[in-house]
Amino acid sequence: MTRPATHILRLLKWGRILARHGALRAIEADRNTPPQVKRLCRIARFGTIQPKVPDYAGAFRAIGPAAIKLGQTLATRPDIIGVEAAQNLLMLQDQLPPAPFDEVYAQIDTSLNKPASELFEYINPEAVGSASIAQVYRARTTEGKEVAVKVLRPGIREQFARDIETYEWAAAHLEALGGEAARLRPQLVIANLKRWTLRELDLRREAASASELKDAMVAVDGYMIPAIDWDRTSGRVLTLEWIDGIKISDIEVLKAAGHDLNKMAAKLVLTFLRQAISEGYFHADMHQGNLFVRADGTIVAIDFGIMGRINRQARFWLAEILYGLTTGNYKRVAEIHFEAQYVPSYHNVDEFATALRAVGEPTRGKPVSELSVGQMLDSLFAITRDFDMQTQPHLLLLQKTMVMVEGIATSLNPSINMWDVAAPYVRDWIRGELGPEAMLADGIKKQTDTLKMIPDIIRRLDEQLPRKGGAPEPPPLPQVELIWERRSGSGWWRYALVAIVAAACGAAGMWAL
Repeated sequence: MTRPATHILRLLKWGRILARHGALRAIEADRNTPPQVKRLCRIARFGTIQPKVPDYAGAFRAIGPAAIKLGQTLATRPDIIGVEAAQNLLMLQDQLPPAPFDEVYAQIDTSLNKPASELFEYINPEAVGSASIAQVYRARTTEGKEVAVKVLRPGIREQFARDIETYEWAAAHLEALGGEAARLRPQLVIANLKRWTLRELDLRREAASASELKDAMVAVDGYMIPAIDWDRTSGRVLTLEWIDGIKISDIEVLKAAGHDLNKMAAKLVLTFLRQAISEGYFHADMHQGNLFVRADGTIVAIDFGIMGRINRQARFWLAEILYGLTTGNYKRVAEIHFEAQYVPSYHNVDEFATALRAVGEPTRGKPVSELSVGQMLDSLFAITRDFDMQTQPHLLLLQKTMVMVEGIATSLNPSINMWDVAAPYVRDWIRGELGPEAMLADGIKKQTDTLKMIPDIIRRLDEQLPRKGGAPEPPPLPQVELIWERRSGSGWWRYALVAIVAAACGAAGMWAL
């Protein structure tokens, strides 16, 4: 088990990097920040020279791969870090210089069921993509097929394990302080981050995710998932078909190729809705670097390390919330929040509906280009505080992906109205799922299932009572011993000494520079 002193040293080191990028100023100024955290921020920034404009993305990039993933997660949480920081972190690119090719080739050579020379005719030593977790190379198989080979960075699993252990330790201490810190549930945020990154660190899981999504989207015209080469795939190496296309971020190149950008923007939004609402399984890393456009206009998605799932009940609620916001039915949107127990029952449904109206009405009917996203998010998360809404970690990936999709769609068509595009699809899905035919079929299925369950109902009646809430059971949290609950109080001075020495050394280093 890692000692508390080690966690403190890591946090102070990262804190000084944040300070040098001006990223601690807003934390100190926030009235909801616990006094203990403010004191640590002051220690971390002692002696540093801070820029006038904070560079949150630069700070997380400088800290390392795990911090990049954490920063991308926090980009969806303006309620935690503030609107300014969230906007800046949305620009955080998951790119790092590639590791030496010799090390990468050695990993390919030892990670598959045969030596690399027997599986690949050629592997280009120049990486075509280099992210925090893996690198991608163009290659040709011994059968002459052009493929992309994705390889984990050497040592990345061990580095992630160390960093996330410290995140868990810090989150447990932060949540134990109570108040706003407890409402935001940082332990669950880190628990979900850990689950997502563990999936990304097993490339067989990514291959399976791509295969599953490909099967789900096979009937959708104009959207494609590359095929997996399972014979050349393992936990550390993923091989899939090579795709020739234009990055969706290359707007001028897309225009020159004659693509209809407005149609493409709508296709992207509808494809995301199809995945999230109809399938309940969606590509949750849909940033501009992971989407390409083929010559025929087909959108091709890559990089399936992060995938999101939504259960059937939550999808019904999501669809009704989206449709209620598009049509101005704020009362129904408020009722869903209470049904899902996102809002505690001691609040008033009508008051919550009025609060939603205050946020929704100024945005309805306007193109994205005329909206102040910052003001809207600020108003929305003020509501969550006023009505004691706890963080719902199972919806974090959905929220993150919606922000990404909106950003890309807006870059393709600045005048797009997300509500207008989404409303017909959501309305038709609700009608199909909740209409008379669907309700009859669902009722027959439920009655049949109930008959099958009678013996179990008799034995375990308590388990058949209605379940509370719309969120799935939270993942188990690690047992973290809080430093103020340690049996021996004599350790306190050691941790204080570590903090003071680390801060002094960091300050001396800054002055030396």
